[in-house]
Amino acid sequence: MDDRKSGLAKAVLMAACVAGASYLLPVWWINQQAPTGMDGAADAVRITWKGAGVALLALYAALNAKSAYGWLLTAVMAFGALGDVLIDAIGLEAGALAFGAGHLMAILLYWRHRRANPSGSQRLLGLILPPVALYATWMMTADFAAMLYATFLGVMASLAWTSAFPRFRTGLGALLFVISDLLIFAREGGTIGGLASALSVWLLYFCGQVLIVLGVTQTLERQ
Repeated sequence: MDDRKSGLAKAVLMAACVAGASYLLPVWWINQQAPTGMDGAADAVRITWKGAGVALLALYAALNAKSAYGWLLTAVMAFGALGDVLIDAIGLEAGALAFGAGHLMAILLYWRHRRANPSGSQRLLGLILPPVALYATWMMTADFAAMLYATFLGVMASLAWTSAFPRFRTGLGALLFVISDLLIFAREGGTIGGLASALSVWLLYFCGQVLIVLGVTQTLERQ
């Protein structure tokens, strides 16, 4: 990547982090100051703001893409941004469909970059992630669609953890994504609620997406 394009990519990554981190403000506002919700225009701005962080991560992945795998990562992030928007604009089910499509693409990406000799602990965590995600979802909500989504989520995280991408970037990012979604299921099931859970869901999710992007792009760049 030439210096000009590299500089642009770094600026986009910084903008993504600012957009994602700053979205904690409307999360706080909705939970503390506006329990009855926002008007139409304000809510449209909030939804756009919400989608901006991961949309910019998709742009960052595109700027770094040198192969089909780089574009696959771009699509994963693009579907994540779409899911962020659809959850609030239409509903949880519509957002889950977008995220599910992104998980399928991520599964393909991680499967094609399997680690040659994972350690025993890596294999163990990889094996238990899908059933743990499924069981936790079943305990919090017996909804079949949620459990189906959790299966794809768990497989995605399992393959991320056992892939050739860095465990403490891509692997950890996928784990944070799982925890964030499980908190959403807990909130939907009435197990938890309040400001702390709302802030935790967004922070874990967005940090997870940033770690995934960084781990994958940095690895692909060296190939």
